[in-house]
Amino acid sequence: MCLAIPGKIVEISADSYDTALVDVVGVRRRVDLGLLENDRPQPGDWVLIHVGFAMSRISEEEALDQIRTLTMLGEQQAAMEEVSGYAMDDTPDPPTAAQKGPDNAIR
Repeated sequence: MCLAIPGKIVEISADSYDTALVDVVGVRRRVDLGLLENDRPQPGDWVLIHVGFAMSRISEEEALDQIRTLTMLGEQQAAMEEVSGYAMDDTPDPPTAAQKGPDNAIR
């Protein structure tokens, strides 16, 4: 299933105006803003993200509604897996269940 996930722009990269740090339900990842060249988001704006690209700007109300819908449909885990695949140079991905032992300790 292809998911478009809402995220809130935390900051625009100082190195590249086409990259932003985005918060998706507490997980921060870098996303590409290149597709929004004509409608540049600013910190505090919400965007719909798909495979590391911000696809469109949306209102906070739309973002929260989308998050509720994903949760209601049981797709929140799939959304978080999608987000965990986005590159972020300074934060390692959280360990997967396969990397943890039965006591939830990282192997």
